[in-house]
Amino acid sequence: MNKIRLGVIGLRRGVAYIDQAGDTGFELVAVCDKWESRLKTSFGHEVALYTDYDEFLKHDMDAVVLANYFHEHAPFAIKALRSGKHVLSETSCNMTLAEGVTLCRAVEETGLIYMLAENYPFIRPIQEMRRLYHAGEIGRVTYAEGEYNHPCPERMANELAPGHYHWRNWVPPTYYNTHALAPLMYVTDTMPRSVTCMSIPARELFPNTMRMSDPGFAMLIRMDNEAVFRVFGLVLPGHSNWYRFHGLEGGMEMTRGPGYFGPEQVRVWHEEYALKEGQVTERVYSPEWPEHKEEASKAGHGGGDFFVNYHFAEAIRTGKQPFLDVYRGVAMTSVGILGWKSALEGGRPFDVPDFRDEAARKPYESDAFSPFPDQEHGKAESQPPSSIHGDIRRSPEAEKVAMDVWKEIGYE
Repeated sequence: MNKIRLGVIGLRRGVAYIDQAGDTGFELVAVCDKWESRLKTSFGHEVALYTDYDEFLKHDMDAVVLANYFHEHAPFAIKALRSGKHVLSETSCNMTLAEGVTLCRAVEETGLIYMLAENYPFIRPIQEMRRLYHAGEIGRVTYAEGEYNHPCPERMANELAPGHYHWRNWVPPTYYNTHALAPLMYVTDTMPRSVTCMSIPARELFPNTMRMSDPGFAMLIRMDNEAVFRVFGLVLPGHSNWYRFHGLEGGMEMTRGPGYFGPEQVRVWHEEYALKEGQVTERVYSPEWPEHKEEASKAGHGGGDFFVNYHFAEAIRTGKQPFLDVYRGVAMTSVGILGWKSALEGGRPFDVPDFRDEAARKPYESDAFSPFPDQEHGKAESQPPSSIHGDIRRSPEAEKVAMDVWKEIGYE
């Protein structure tokens, strides 16, 4: 079939999509990034290079990948949709609930493909557990757990967040919930309906950084089938990428162990008194890829990076919205926003609207709650804090440590 002409904005994370483009039927035709010297060093004359997003969108292409800053995706996505481009957006979908409403409307108005580029649903154990769940292995889900906890050394925290107003220094931990929640939703085809959250404010973990946010959270989410999901993260000591499901007829989980995703095994168990014909009380095995083993095996994030590109391409070719469509993407993102509201109020439950329903989402069309500062003007006093203890001022010594690291990596 004809190649899908692709443009990518954001070279740091965007390289993963560029690397997978050829294997999934895309042809890279344009790249956009503010870092002009890196653009020319990386691509030369191979593709069109842009430092201005509006000019980039004028390029003759079919789709764009948004790998720009975490909290800036929605305005860029809406512009791309309205310029006639399909959109693959890195997490998160929307900085505010109001942006989420506008984004849903833009997808509906244009009829174009929109996909959240969440890669953890496509690792081998999760794809296998989705197959098992839909085959009725454990019955209707009643409870599930998802953990994405990814600690890092202090120097790396400074390298990843160059600048006083870089989004990583201000993002509340709940906003980065999709690596934990998306696999649970993918396996079970459920949607969130309410959230309650507690933040873990152990900020002494990063004393010599400009980080203003709490490093951890735990959320309970009521789903639309009345199941309860527990979601945990974010950068506390003790690496954990792990998922577990309890159903009316059994349970299943990823096995824990060393490595980024552990041994990538699936454990399935049933109570002895409830065994059906052909079932055993427990089995543990390493699942195979459902398809595209060779391409997935060499892709990042446990093969998830390949399948994100693959499903985006398939959606464009068929004209059918992908599983990780705008409604699921905005719902997951909004769980993080509403979860932070809950944490700031000591765990009070907040309802998650059904973003597929205009009447349900309309009350949120002006909700601009956001902890992120403006890059030029800083943070307004009226904005919510990034920690349950309020925003803090780091010491001059901590600032010097951070700024020395920024200088070393070339940040001005």
